[in-house]
Amino acid sequence: MKLDIMDYKRFEKQIILKKIGFSGQKKINKAKILIIGMGGLGCPLLTYLASSGVCNIGIVDYDKVELSNLNRQILFNNSDVGKFKVNQAKSKICKIYKKIKIKTFRVKISKNNINSIIKNFDIVCDGTDNFNTRYLINDFCKKNKKILISAAISKFDGHLFKYNFKKKGPCLRCFMPDQPLEENNCETEGIFAPVAGIIGALQANEVLKTVLGLKDDLNNNILVFNSLTMSLRKIKIIKSLNCLNKCH
Repeated sequence: MKLDIMDYKRFEKQIILKKIGFSGQKKINKAKILIIGMGGLGCPLLTYLASSGVCNIGIVDYDKVELSNLNRQILFNNSDVGKFKVNQAKSKICKIYKKIKIKTFRVKISKNNINSIIKNFDIVCDGTDNFNTRYLINDFCKKNKKILISAAISKFDGHLFKYNFKKKGPCLRCFMPDQPLEENNCETEGIFAPVAGIIGALQANEVLKTVLGLKDDLNNNILVFNSLTMSLRKIKIIKSLNCLNKCH
């Protein structure tokens, strides 16, 4: 993709960074990113990727906007209530940058459709809110050597994971071998709204670093954020031999 004068003006504050430049901006423009879940994480993630110049984005969600979403799902407002999230998100994001191409998938991701949805994207971003879907995405990305950048939020806390399955390393099952009996998500435990924005922005940050090939990425680590103590810490994930038997 060629960068014209308007592109330069739009992205000049990124282009002047030595670690990005014109070549880095072209990498950002060409990147193919899939976002699964257009909720509290997906909204800021999509906004920052689009604003940074990512032109090929897929978004997956089968839910409609509800009034209770509006405190943290920053792409939506009262007029969007009752409408499909992917449709409303695409409509608003396409106004940011005319070269953006957004492909919407208004479905619940499953074993039957995951291949057709994910296969054409380089990086998969998981912002879903249930363990069944998280394990499904993890297993597919591992089997097909995709890069998976996953995030989760609950109460006052957020977690960010990165798995580069192009290389040998741990996966979600190494960190959490067995599915918890109870779901821990915004619906059951509540969420402090700024946490969604912070973790969604950090997820976008990790995606762009990955696209640019910058060092010191989060690969094989979990970033844990606590909004009450304003603390960030990284935890190394150790590869488990047992998880190989559970990845289908």
